[in-house]
Amino acid sequence: MYTVKKLADLAGVSTRALRYYHQIGLLKPAAVGENGYRYYDDDTAVRLQQILFYREMEISLSEIRDILEQPDFDLLGALGAHKTMLESKKQRIDQLLNTVEYTMNYLEGKLPMNENDIFGGFSEDEQKTYADEARQRWDSTLVDGSQKRWASYPAEKKKVIMAEANAIYKDIYANRHQGHDSQKIQHLVGDWHRNLRYFYEPAIGTLRGLGQMYCDDSRFRANFEKFSLDFPEFLRAAIEHYCDQAIA
Repeated sequence: MYTVKKLADLAGVSTRALRYYHQIGLLKPAAVGENGYRYYDDDTAVRLQQILFYREMEISLSEIRDILEQPDFDLLGALGAHKTMLESKKQRIDQLLNTVEYTMNYLEGKLPMNENDIFGGFSEDEQKTYADEARQRWDSTLVDGSQKRWASYPAEKKKVIMAEANAIYKDIYANRHQGHDSQKIQHLVGDWHRNLRYFYEPAIGTLRGLGQMYCDDSRFRANFEKFSLDFPEFLRAAIEHYCDQAIA
């Protein structure tokens, strides 16, 4: 049997969290002593493990409780799913670590710039993740239409579209010294706008939102910071100016 403190220490959570899980019916102790102390057995320890796995997937506590309380909940199947998710996350992290190491070597002058390495770790699977999140934030019809349009392109065309987008970002970065509101940069932002039409017809408000997301979303920001730490802000300013001119 485990005391609250022992189980909390083993799991790396606070005793307050365990008490709260008990309060909301998510993790009930196996026994409560006459002194009011809670005691947990191996079964409750395994249930806590499931809770922490689902929390790692950013699932809410109420949803986790519903999942675990399902009559047909398959613990072994859930563990298999967790294993697959963690292996995928490990591969993703390993790939991003390689990208960071490459970028550091480039910035130190040890390696030449290579856009495939600079954008390593940002695959079509990652784009699907962004799309799923965008469905929740914005117009799901727009996002679904975009995904359908993208899926209709042959593999070679997808490569051309992505290469064009990468080239536009590189050109913007190479010409940033001219200023975000310069004719050259604004022309390149126009190219970026046209490239987006391969996915959907973006409204001006959507363009502004993308520019803001390039700064606010940690994954987009980390991608553009591979060029320079202030590049996300430069992109946002350039896109804002483009939008202002479009509605002027």
